[in-house]
Amino acid sequence: RCKNFSVSFWNSYWMLPSDVCGMNCFWEAAFRYDYAKRHPSEKMHLAVVACGERLEETVTMLRSAIIFSIRPLHFHIFAEDQLHESFKDTLDKLPYEGKINYTLYPITFPTKSAAEWKKLFKPCASQRLFLPLILKNVDSLLYVDTDILFLRPVDDIWSFLGKFNSTQIAAMAPEHEEPRIGWYNRFARHPYYGVTGINSGVMLMNMTRIRRKYFKNDMTPVRLQWGEILMPLLKKYKLNITWGDQDLLNIMFFHNPESLYVFPCQWNYRPDHCIYGSNCKAAEEEGIFILHGNRGVYHDDKQPTFRAVYEAIKNYSFGDDLVHSLLQPLELELQKTTHTYCGRVYKVFIKQLTKSIRDLYARRSKGR
Repeated sequence: RCKNFSVSFWNSYWMLPSDVCGMNCFWEAAFRYDYAKRHPSEKMHLAVVACGERLEETVTMLRSAIIFSIRPLHFHIFAEDQLHESFKDTLDKLPYEGKINYTLYPITFPTKSAAEWKKLFKPCASQRLFLPLILKNVDSLLYVDTDILFLRPVDDIWSFLGKFNSTQIAAMAPEHEEPRIGWYNRFARHPYYGVTGINSGVMLMNMTRIRRKYFKNDMTPVRLQWGEILMPLLKKYKLNITWGDQDLLNIMFFHNPESLYVFPCQWNYRPDHCIYGSNCKAAEEEGIFILHGNRGVYHDDKQPTFRAVYEAIKNYSFGDDLVHSLLQPLELELQKTTHTYCGRVYKVFIKQLTKSIRDLYARRSKGR
């Protein structure tokens, strides 16, 4: 883990100690950069599903991915038809030509059961289950919910693909760190992965392996492929699932635990990690890598710490100095949230962001 460090985020910005990471952190970083070095031209594929009033939130997520990422990004955006023109207008104005490409797709479900899939949990949410079947020419993919914000390069979570063993096909984070407040272990009426279940808001997939795998299940002694197992699972458990497609993924990986790579909580940091007191130790040590503002916390006053990060990235103008235009005003806003549990640990919200900005400027300096 990275050692704790304190820094005045603008006066001492360039004075981060060279030993800020311990040996574990050093080797993790070495692995990521070695992976990037061995795959310099590999395009990273990121997918999101947007329905209803999610245009602004989705664009803010995409902006956060663009700011820090090193290698080219291809966005696969699944959206309702009425949102396509707005996405196109917005994305075509972004100033990073050559670094990003995007493809817009309609929302599509299997014809015979389209209505049933669309009404499962939130509108369109279950679209993610069909990505391996729709994006047949994509080998690997990072799926994220619209309410995700990247506080470090997408390259770093993408490099986990190189850590998969021969049986692993996907990576996700636990749903909870603290079982006493866990939902699955207290309320679920269906099988779920591990002690507290898994959260599907950030899901890294080796899609080639997913398409090839035959899954164990509790419906038949015969193993089923991805496209064969989804509808039978829905039929069996539809009266027992609360969180829709995420519950189906939990059931799947309960029966196939060897197929899942579990990454730590700072790669999918949600309000549950701080609203009752800080319980993501990895984030306390290293900072938050990916922020997940579920339950609409970017848009109300219940968790002002999360909202402050969202507003800072949404309002940042590409090309402006990141320290003075993003980091400095963000810290000032976060200091106003210390009356909340999440606000009391506000420095975990900017610890990694500070390092990401420093690393970005270091890369630019070397490239001159």
